[in-house]
Amino acid sequence: MLLRLIVGAIIGAIGGAIAGRENKAGCVFNIIAGLAGSYIGEMIFGHWGPHIAGMALVPSILGAVIIVAVVSFITSRY
Repeated sequence: MLLRLIVGAIIGAIGGAIAGRENKAGCVFNIIAGLAGSYIGEMIFGHWGPHIAGMALVPSILGAVIIVAVVSFITSRY
């Protein structure tokens, strides 16, 4: 469980860096974006590529980019 949270935080941070997030939301947002991005990414793109802690890395990062971009778009409007 702890490894999954750590990997989720790393995936969320990578997704935020790729999406070009201007403000730093913190570790909790990175973990949520990483775990939600893993779920969304694996649903959309499948379970291909290397796996760590039960998460396929490439689809998870792509999903995290989608999550971060959507959240950034919504929060920038308000």
